[in-house]
Amino acid sequence: MLRYASTLLLLLTCPLTHAQYPTRFESSGGTQTPTYAEGIAYYQKLAKDFPQIEMQAKGPTDSGKPLHLVLYSRSRVFDIAKLKAQGRAILLINNAIHPGESDGVDASMMLLRDVALHPERFPQLDSVVLAIIPFYNIGGALNRNRTTRVNQDGPEEYGFRGNARNYDLNRDFIKADTRNARSFAAIFHELDPDLFVDTHVSNGADYQYVMTLDYTQENKLGGVLSDFQRNTFLPYLYTHMKQAGYEATPYVNAWGQTPDKGFVQFPDWPRYSTGYAALFHTIGVMTETHMLKPYDKRVKATYAYLEGTSQVLAQYRRQILQMRKQTKETVKTQQTFPLTWQANREKPTQIEFKGYEPEYPLSEVSGQKRLYYNRDRPFTRTIPFYNQYEPVDVVDKPTAYVIPQGWHQVIDLLKLNRVQMRALPRDTVMAVEVYHVSNVKTSSQPYEGHYWHTAVDLVKEVKKVPFRQGDWYIPVNQPTNRYIVETLEPKGVDSFFKWNFFDTILQAKEGYSAYVFEDLAAELLRASPDLQKALKEKAATDEAFAKSADAQLDYIYEHSPHREKEYMRYPVFRVLGR
Repeated sequence: MLRYASTLLLLLTCPLTHAQYPTRFESSGGTQTPTYAEGIAYYQKLAKDFPQIEMQAKGPTDSGKPLHLVLYSRSRVFDIAKLKAQGRAILLINNAIHPGESDGVDASMMLLRDVALHPERFPQLDSVVLAIIPFYNIGGALNRNRTTRVNQDGPEEYGFRGNARNYDLNRDFIKADTRNARSFAAIFHELDPDLFVDTHVSNGADYQYVMTLDYTQENKLGGVLSDFQRNTFLPYLYTHMKQAGYEATPYVNAWGQTPDKGFVQFPDWPRYSTGYAALFHTIGVMTETHMLKPYDKRVKATYAYLEGTSQVLAQYRRQILQMRKQTKETVKTQQTFPLTWQANREKPTQIEFKGYEPEYPLSEVSGQKRLYYNRDRPFTRTIPFYNQYEPVDVVDKPTAYVIPQGWHQVIDLLKLNRVQMRALPRDTVMAVEVYHVSNVKTSSQPYEGHYWHTAVDLVKEVKKVPFRQGDWYIPVNQPTNRYIVETLEPKGVDSFFKWNFFDTILQAKEGYSAYVFEDLAAELLRASPDLQKALKEKAATDEAFAKSADAQLDYIYEHSPHREKEYMRYPVFRVLGR
């Protein structure tokens, strides 16, 4: 506590710091955050003045400006492969995914400056490399305003949640519709970070905490990393935050209810940053400061969390590096993979929670009861926290998947995420497991540029399928197995199928004219007693079918060689056996 207090005192009073490297946050008395141009210029100055800092322009974003990465390496080595060979651990900090939630922007600027000016105060960075994305959503940062964060207490101006194409980037990590997401993926895999932080500000209920933590769901993370997160990582950080004066709690996921009765852990599906990181065996945390707390406190709480994360990474560096290495080896031979999950409502964890009593006075607007959190009635009580999830859909992994080369958009994303694959050297026929879509449910409203499939039913068969030279063979024996399976299996909660990458198979391209097909249908029935029998049985049990000539012709067509093989056939094939 004393060490952190002295750190904070120096941060706020050191004349050298303020004279040469003041941030806009500090100069404004904790009420303002920098513009995009100001923030980038600040990092450029630090990189120019301190040889331990390097600023790199990476891939493009939808804004037209490049995504930047800032590295702090005390050894002055910036080659990631060399740093990893030296046993350094990497902490990746992602800021301004929602630019109105700018707490991490200011906290990271101050942290990097303090690290550069006072390295003796940060001994943990002898073995830890800081990697900072100053502004992930550049388009949103440039779209600056004072009004869109209507429930938030500061800063005075801020960026907008949507990016340059109005995408919410924290829903884009799997589908990667944006240049931002593709550039982020390239950075993520270059760094292969050992811990990941994505800085946010919460919406929702009112409570006493400045900071809440939305971390990787432990059942989905699994294995030794899950045990470490539960037993070591989170206790360390909760203790650190309390000692720093910013006691934290799990992210309050209480939409539609008040948290005094308990709440469910947020399900960080792979579309979100921490869910995406978990696919590649990285523990991730979204810092979620509370929107109603003053801006200066939120930034200082985020600073404290970032400092604590660098400390825990340094203290357990060898263990974390070894666990990640072990997990990458274990997943190569993992035989089953969960695809969907649900919260277990029978086995909550009991946590101490500091909230405010909810009340329901009459609204001045509607005259109806409204929710009001009474800050004059704080409480501390034990509540259920539903943080255990159980798998619903589980799949046995195949030996490999085969994807025809025409599906290049999916192939490109697999390559971007470092999935190893090989092109078939010649035309060949393989016995594979084939999925046929028997039913699909689709949202009636667009969601992040897609009409997301909410559910899919499948029928499987094993048959011989011809493939062409250049089609892609993807062995499922890699450290990226989770990403491979969870994106290529149609039932995966964030599979490429769910995100509409294969929707063209859901529409038939050929058909028939009924008056012509009548004669052919009769011939098909005469030639196939089994088809004739199946038709009669269906007519005997389905009165509407029996009365519909069109329905009966459709049935014969769908069960004939004339039905196009691509219709409703999922174009990713599972190779079974060796």
